[in-house]
Amino acid sequence: MRPIIGITTYVDQATWGVWRDLPTTLVPHDYTEAVIQAGGRPVLIPPHEDTDVLRVLDRVGLTGGPDLGPELYGAEPEPMTVTHPERDSAEMPLVHRALELDLPVLGVCRGMQLLAVAAGGSLHQHLPDVLGHEKHRPAPAVYGEHDASFVPGSRIAGLMGDDLAIRCFHHQGVTDAGKLTVTGRAEDGLIEAVEDPSRRFVLGVQWHPEVIRDERLFGALVGAAR
Repeated sequence: MRPIIGITTYVDQATWGVWRDLPTTLVPHDYTEAVIQAGGRPVLIPPHEDTDVLRVLDRVGLTGGPDLGPELYGAEPEPMTVTHPERDSAEMPLVHRALELDLPVLGVCRGMQLLAVAAGGSLHQHLPDVLGHEKHRPAPAVYGEHDASFVPGSRIAGLMGDDLAIRCFHHQGVTDAGKLTVTGRAEDGLIEAVEDPSRRFVLGVQWHPEVIRDERLFGALVGAAR
């Protein structure tokens, strides 16, 4: 039996066929394809405040998307911060419950930030104000590309091997990983990977491995012992 991987989603306006601007539960298809190619069975989790779905899931994938609400880490919103409160109110309890159950979890981009905040950490709300450049989100719908460095002996170092190139699209970043261990950084020092070595599999990456269907990371999630 292939493990069932729950994938978080969000509700937004979408258009297809004769239907125009309907509120739609969605997630980029790259996530589901990455899970399928890695040997898992993807199941979409709509943003709903109910963690009972975890009883029928084997693993959890936390997807990218809009900014986390700054109130989650004790901050006031800054001008460039754009949130989807329904995702926050659904996914924060989901993450805490998944960790209580010790389910394997992979967090991608926003998903990594969610893991960090759930662990007591905090975020930079607009990286250009901190780093002085926009290389992590160079233009609308354009991925930034750069190398990262990983802590020797960490899970992410073992998965990535000698291939250090990553593709990213985000304007926020983790400034404090809380109880998580920082295992990867960009060339400018920004946190790119976090882990919880005390659990079976908790890994967050700031980049988007789904866009290249990276079987190293999604295969590790699918193959993680429950």
